[in-house]
Amino acid sequence: MDKRPPPYFPQSSLSPNDENRYRKFKLIVGALIAGGGLIVLFLLFLAYRAIAWYFSG
Repeated sequence: MDKRPPPYFPQSSLSPNDENRYRKFKLIVGALIAGGGLIVLFLLFLAYRAIAWYFSG
């Protein structure tokens, strides 16, 4: 019982590789960057409107 080898753990994935994995990753990253850019532009627009409102009255 002491001399048996350790259990076998496969080094490769048991599911087949997805052909479009890198494409999906690029689309997700691009969407996140575009969404972040839109949020930044919206915040800049709000700051501009707030400053214009403050100095108009």
